[in-house]
Amino acid sequence: MYVRRCYRAKNGKRHAYWALVESYRTARGPRQRVVAYLGELDERGRIGVQQAVQPASTAQEHLFRPLSSIPEWVEVDIHGVRVERSRQFGGCWLGLALVRQLGLSGLFEELLPQGREGISWSVMAQILVLGRMVEASSELRLAEHTYEASALAELLGVPAEKVNEDRLYRSLDRLLPHKTALEKHLQQRLGELFQLDYDLLLYDVTSTYFEGEAPANPQAPRGYSRDHRPDCKQVNIAMVVSRSGLPLGYEVFAGNRSDVTTVEEMVAAMENKYGQANRIWVMDRGMVSAENVEFLQKGGRRYILGTSRSMLRKFEQQLLDETWKEVRAGLEVKLCPGPEGQEVFILCRSAERCLKERAMHDRFEQRIEQKLEQMAASCRQRRQDPLLLAQRLGKLLGRNSRAAGLFRVHIQTDARGGAHLQ
Repeated sequence: MYVRRCYRAKNGKRHAYWALVESYRTARGPRQRVVAYLGELDERGRIGVQQAVQPASTAQEHLFRPLSSIPEWVEVDIHGVRVERSRQFGGCWLGLALVRQLGLSGLFEELLPQGREGISWSVMAQILVLGRMVEASSELRLAEHTYEASALAELLGVPAEKVNEDRLYRSLDRLLPHKTALEKHLQQRLGELFQLDYDLLLYDVTSTYFEGEAPANPQAPRGYSRDHRPDCKQVNIAMVVSRSGLPLGYEVFAGNRSDVTTVEEMVAAMENKYGQANRIWVMDRGMVSAENVEFLQKGGRRYILGTSRSMLRKFEQQLLDETWKEVRAGLEVKLCPGPEGQEVFILCRSAERCLKERAMHDRFEQRIEQKLEQMAASCRQRRQDPLLLAQRLGKLLGRNSRAAGLFRVHIQTDARGGAHLQ
């Protein structure tokens, strides 16, 4: 590329201006084309443009050549400089590349064909996906801040004033009927890209709560809150992921539904989508019940379930011997046949878990000792009601049940009816 002077006659006068020209080769010989018209430029401007468009090796040579004109220096007050209308670009561009690589653009166009709407639903679906990639927040946040503060408008060709919460929420309504098709497409596409195996599926349930009464949502009662917000209504979200952590499917259940009642429905839903292959289901002890175990065994399914601590009493002899196998540093396992011979139990012994539980046990023990010393001191200072003292003692041991078995506390009354601890 190089800078070329051009002339133009206007009002009987000849005016000179500059253009950035690119030279390239064709089958018929070399050709030139104008890349940009630069207008009137002084010598410093022409040198700057020429240095900017030259290759790096050529441009570095000008570092050692004296400029033909003396540069002009100005002082800038940095307190008077501000950045306006900045846009986040990198995350948006990468997200759009991922959406196209996954084939979501074509899938959205197939599932949501163009109608009479001003902005097609397929484009709005891409905005929802990219908004979650750029900033995982609500649709309201996306409409009021994220979209305008990013380069999504330029990349997708949808102006910011066209993206509002009403249109985003209606886009979610349009996508919901195609939930199964989306999950199947992503499962197949991710398996092709990363050669994933779906022989091991992990299933668990979490919850999310609402700030409000949510009167129009029948699935949002009050229930066991994993967020420690029993005052709020909630829904339960059940999710199945592969061994690498990629989600395969999810379902939304009522907020007061227990985890153990969701297993049959979720397993059946996954098998309807992807077939009943030779998979291993992994679930924690909150999913275990006699009905669920019978359901898994009846269908010939393989599973690994967490069991209650009370089951360890049946394997006291196996826990004491030293025939353990180390699978990795700090973790040892042992296979033991079940009492009825139909199942195999995997006993695990973790050094890190042992240290963690010991530290927790010591903390509870110290907490009980401190509270007992305070209660004993208060009994020596003033007369205590035996019934109230027993209530305080029961509450203390109940809150620290892990170490409560180490203490034997007796409440005795004196001749005046006062209570003392022993």
